[in-house]
This record gives sequence, C-alpha cells and structure tokens, in this order.
Amino acid sequence: MSATSAVVVRRAPMFHVRTARPEDAAELAALSGPFVRSGALRERPVSLYAAHAADFLVTEARDGTVEGCVGLRVHSAAPGEGRGSVGVVYNFCVSGRRQGSGVGAALLRAVLARARAQSLDALFTATTGGGGLFLRYGFVPTAVRLAPPSWAESLDPRRNARILARSL
Repeated sequence: MSATSAVVVRRAPMFHVRTARPEDAAELAALSGPFVRSGALRERPVSLYAAHAADFLVTEARDGTVEGCVGLRVHSAAPGEGRGSVGVVYNFCVSGRRQGSGVGAALLRAVLARARAQSLDALFTATTGGGGLFLRYGFVPTAVRLAPPSWAESLDPRRNARILARSL
C-alpha cells in the first residue's frame, strides 16, 4: 500500500431507527421521564404511548434498548387554508447516556424522511431549549398562528416554548 492510500474502516452503527410498537410504550414513557421532570415535555400516560405508537420512531441499541424517540403527528389542512397537510414533531428525547452520540440527529433525519414520504408541506415543533439541532436541520422560528390550530391550542403557555417550523 502506498503512503497516500487510505483504509476506510466503517463501524456498524450502535443503534438503528425503527417505528415504535405498542409494546414499547413503557420504555417510551420511561425515556421521557427526565424530560417531563425538567419541564421540557408534558407527561403522557403509558396507554397514550401505546395507542399512538405508530406516530413514533425510536432508536434501538444492539441489545434492544430504546435510547431515543420522536413522534410525528399529521394535521390535515383545513378547507380553504391554502396548504396541504403538515406535521408536528413532538416528544423528541434521547437518553442522557446517548446524548451527543448522533442519536438525535438520526431521529431527526428519519422523521424528515417520513414527513417527505407522507408528502407533508411543513413540520412544526415546540421547544423549551435552544433548539440547536432543529436549527441545524433547517427549522426556523415561526409564529404560533402559522401552526396547526388544534396543536397550537394545546400548548401550555407556562412552558414558554419557541415554535419552530421547516418547509419540506
């Protein structure tokens, strides 16, 4: 091998992204717990995670542990609204031990791909943090009046969340 040759070693990913299943509900609730306690997420019962499992993408470690999740809820456009369906990204969380490892970025890429596959016009989310990951992936601050009304009305004003959006 010459001095200019390079060997590329690809490591197998430490996790993979898949659609959540109803039996993941307890893990989703447990994963969300620290974020609920910090005020970043609202508490949801395990039964709600089970009922809406199809909304969620999860990252699963090689040992089967769920290490991150993100929900995507589709909101159909109201008649005369002048746009197609949009999505709301919610309950986005990564376990503390996996933060900074690419799990969140993988989840966000996967949710963007799912939204495009569903031909959504835009995505919205609310964040109580800086939203750096969302901003790196093309989300920008927006007015709550542009968000799906049923979702916007459900936001807790005490959380003082920033609304971010991304066109697709």
